[in-house]
Amino acid sequence: MSAVFIIFAIGLGAGILSGLLGIGGGAVLVPMMVFILGITQHTAQGISMLVIIPTALVSVWHFHKDKLIHYQAVLYLAGGAIVGALISSNLVQHIPASELKRIFGIFVIYSGFKMIWGTRKK
Repeated sequence: MSAVFIIFAIGLGAGILSGLLGIGGGAVLVPMMVFILGITQHTAQGISMLVIIPTALVSVWHFHKDKLIHYQAVLYLAGGAIVGALISSNLVQHIPASELKRIFGIFVIYSGFKMIWGTRKK
């Protein structure tokens, strides 16, 4: 029972941070699943991809109601994202988990720095 509560709490935390900060839940979910739950990097990334579906549907509904979605841009972005996901989901199986963790960590740190320094006025 306590494991279910921990998993739910991790999902709740990721959902709150995603909604507040506009970040993908994977930036929060993947490290928590790997370090707290002991799930492998590859499995954590797969779970994170599946968790995106209900989370995105709820978010889309709210953004749609507020007329904050540009649907033509969505079509182009989704097309590219689908092709990229097909390529990368096959490629990732050939990358060792330790290297995948390193790549993921570098990406999250780089994104954080870009967000911090990108907000400064010139």
